[in-house]
Amino acid sequence: MTLPQYVTINGTSYASANLSDAAKMQAGNIQVVDAELARLQQQVAIAQTARNTYIAALVEAVKGKDESAAAAPKKPRAAAKPKAETAAKPAAKTTKAKAK
Repeated sequence: MTLPQYVTINGTSYASANLSDAAKMQAGNIQVVDAELARLQQQVAIAQTARNTYIAALVEAVKGKDESAAAAPKKPRAAAKPKAETAAKPAAKTTKAKAK
């Protein structure tokens, strides 16, 4: 990696061309580490997004199961057969025998 024209260390700017070879090496190491930290932060963001998606899927699975159990109608019962009405037997006609 190439260094920028100026490097700021603890608030003081230094021309990269004026740095010693050891200082240039350390500045280059810092650039490598900064790039790796940025890459790892992206990986963390990706993993966090995946985690949030899994949590949402879990909540939906649990919520959906609860709702389907609560909202699912019970198995409908067969229509009740009408009770056989006992045919009312006609009342026996009482006839009075006429006396002859």
